[in-house]
Amino acid sequence: MLSVCSSSSMGRRDFLRVGGLGIGGLTLADLLRVKASAAEQGISVKDKAVVFLFMHGGPPQTETFDPKMDAPDGVRSAIGEVKTKIPGVTFGSTLKGLAGLADKMSIVRSFTTGNGNHDIKPIVGNTSLGANLGSIYSRIAGPNRTQSGMPTNVALFPRAVVPEAQERNKSFGKFVSTGSIGSSYAPFVPGGGGDLQQDMVLSIPEPRLNDRRGLLGSVDSLRRRVDDTGRLDGVSGFQEQAFDTILGGVASAFDLSSEDPKTIERYDTAPLVPYSTIRKVWNNHKNYRDHVNSLGKLMLMARRLVERGCGFVTVTTNFVWDFHADKNNATVTEGMHYVGHPFDHAVSAFIEDIHNRGLQDKVLLVCCGEMGRNPKINKNGGRDHWGNLAPLMLSGGGFNHGQVIGESTRDGGEPNSDPVTMNNLLGTVMHSLLDVGEVRLMENIPRKVKSLIADSEPIKNLS
Repeated sequence: MLSVCSSSSMGRRDFLRVGGLGIGGLTLADLLRVKASAAEQGISVKDKAVVFLFMHGGPPQTETFDPKMDAPDGVRSAIGEVKTKIPGVTFGSTLKGLAGLADKMSIVRSFTTGNGNHDIKPIVGNTSLGANLGSIYSRIAGPNRTQSGMPTNVALFPRAVVPEAQERNKSFGKFVSTGSIGSSYAPFVPGGGGDLQQDMVLSIPEPRLNDRRGLLGSVDSLRRRVDDTGRLDGVSGFQEQAFDTILGGVASAFDLSSEDPKTIERYDTAPLVPYSTIRKVWNNHKNYRDHVNSLGKLMLMARRLVERGCGFVTVTTNFVWDFHADKNNATVTEGMHYVGHPFDHAVSAFIEDIHNRGLQDKVLLVCCGEMGRNPKINKNGGRDHWGNLAPLMLSGGGFNHGQVIGESTRDGGEPNSDPVTMNNLLGTVMHSLLDVGEVRLMENIPRKVKSLIADSEPIKNLS
């Protein structure tokens, strides 16, 4: 836990004496010393980052990246199609922005997750030892960057940018799970706002969650006192670095108020679908609201984090990509209006921003869910669960894009060529972030972690 003394008489020299980012009794200053020493030993972590946008609920392949407009009515995209920059390739009609950026992405039309269960298996599942993919990465890279203290693994939920949003959905899996990797490598979860964010922890027992408000108040009080003098007297270089890490670089990365207003406006998805226009007949209407209000700003925060050294960012907006057309979920047509437009806007803004900042070789964006949707529209105008085929989109990461990998059957229900599995997706992520050959030689990494990374096979046709 990132912690300070709670006493009102706390002095600067007492700062960060207690706690240590979830790694036992180490202070952040201690952690920086340890990490500096480790860095001298040459841990091989590439200067790369991954932003994994998880489309929770199971996005439909036909209404996103594989419209199948030549298929019969009731199979082909219910919302039509739009031409892309890739000749002969179309997307679902709500993805007009992404269609204009298709030359900067790879679309996998032969991706399969193996089953149609609601869970979070592409990012936390058996394939990943029950741990968030970012936790596997941080087990190699360490939980924090040596020089800045920036967490290497962050999970962003709607409350990170919209404090009044609902609590994240935990019914189908824990995005912050570490499996047997170790709690020290759990994703850093910012929440609610404030100068320093209320979740400035990597790991904390559930009963102590209320302590975060006290922590926030203590640190903010210390900030005000230091601001009065502008100096940190009597502290070592590592202690001062630790102080600057908390009150400076790390905290500012999560503060969107310092961002260019024009950039915020470009990302912001909140105006796209006013809450008053979302029909309350669907029990999921608040999830749609949170998705619309938060997704753009979450993607902006993700860009800010990877730009400042975070290696893996999970982004999700709760459970919205479900299209049964039952009491909970809207029809495909209506649901894609609520969900697809914000997705298109936010992801387009992110891709453009990454390229404008020259980060397209450094940052890999992955977009997928836990499954796809049934090729046949049900009697209510929805699509039910389907585990045999799912949409997958990748952009950046130094790959040559503007391509479609694999193809599906005529009805969009099965891979017809070049099947891509979750192991392939994991391999692409890990090989992008790590020097796998060097990982094999690391002595302090559990064998199962090294084997998972070494045995994973990247997507073959991703050039």
